[in-house]
Amino acid sequence: MIPAQFDYVAPTSVADALAALAEAGDDAKVLAGGQSLLPILRMRLNAPEKIIDLGRIEELRGIREDGDSIVIGAMTTYADVLASDLVRENAGVLHDAVTEVADPQIRHRGTIGGALVHADPAGDVGAPILALDAVLTVTGPSSERTVPAAEFFKDLFETAVGDGELLTSIRIPKHAGWGSRYEKFVRVAHQWSIVAVAATVRVEGDTIAEAAIALTNMGSTPLRATAVEESLVGKPATDDAVREACAAAADGTNPPSDLNGDSDYRKHLATVLTRRAVLAAAGK
Repeated sequence: MIPAQFDYVAPTSVADALAALAEAGDDAKVLAGGQSLLPILRMRLNAPEKIIDLGRIEELRGIREDGDSIVIGAMTTYADVLASDLVRENAGVLHDAVTEVADPQIRHRGTIGGALVHADPAGDVGAPILALDAVLTVTGPSSERTVPAAEFFKDLFETAVGDGELLTSIRIPKHAGWGSRYEKFVRVAHQWSIVAVAATVRVEGDTIAEAAIALTNMGSTPLRATAVEESLVGKPATDDAVREACAAAADGTNPPSDLNGDSDYRKHLATVLTRRAVLAAAGK
């Protein structure tokens, strides 16, 4: 289907993009990589009067080191994330998750910021960002603010980015020396996650010193498995100890029921995938 007619602008700076957004108001949609928005337009599920394309804003691209963090521009593509040694060494679980995103063609067009603002609970970027305790920078017409990942996802397809604002960057504390694993369950290749688990673990000797775990598609937003994290600390990185801790992975979750599986099935999957992810992240 052909989208409804719209005006198109492609600003070259964040300031110009914000000005265009303010001028258009509720009649505008922001285009990042387009992998979520374009299908919606083609199916006429939304018919904005103006599209604001961020693709020419170079300041929103790139990955850099900043003290004890790495900073990723919101318009950085999945492919650039995969190619980055900074991400691989300091945010391994994000690298692992991006390898599971669709196919190379989409990874060269889709952007990390676009995925985060779209906030599909089955998307593969939200859980790793949550597990890594990232802080997201949201820029408005007169100021910018920072939002912890734990406060960024509000509800289904809803984030802390308000009207007239843009997500501009993601700051991730360095997790050098942490093991990582993104365990994703799908029925066919390139599918949205039925359930997935992002785990990053720091091991001292044979003991788990720290653990951060987040779940994909186990509720209306990505979720932290805090009970599992707390239970793992100080435990040996053995199958029995990890299995016992990960039995609580689905506690407090509210996964959907659909053609891929009902809620109870997803809760079972979450415990299995969390155990696998933690053991792999711990080098077992």
